[in-house]
Amino acid sequence: MTQRHKVRKSVNRAIGPTVALLAVLAMIGYIIFGPTGLYAWGDYRQSVEKKRVVLSKLTKRENELQNRVNLLDRRRVDPDLADEYVREKLGVMHPDEIAIPMDDKE
Repeated sequence: MTQRHKVRKSVNRAIGPTVALLAVLAMIGYIIFGPTGLYAWGDYRQSVEKKRVVLSKLTKRENELQNRVNLLDRRRVDPDLADEYVREKLGVMHPDEIAIPMDDKE
């Protein structure tokens, strides 16, 4: 056998393991750097925290609106709130009138 034939045979034998090694390295790279990889977990945590803040604000707003709905219930309407709401929606408030919202805590 010639030297050239030995080199070619060695290269042919090394092609399979080299391709397999490259495939494994590509998978490991995807696991670490991919869109759902290890580095993305930090972004997910930050995203979850931001969404929790938004959720708490929306929950607070929902509770405020639910309280207003309860105050406007047909069976037990708060007269002051109904008067303020009707005047505001119909546009019959005078320009010099001021509607002062009352907190439920007071």
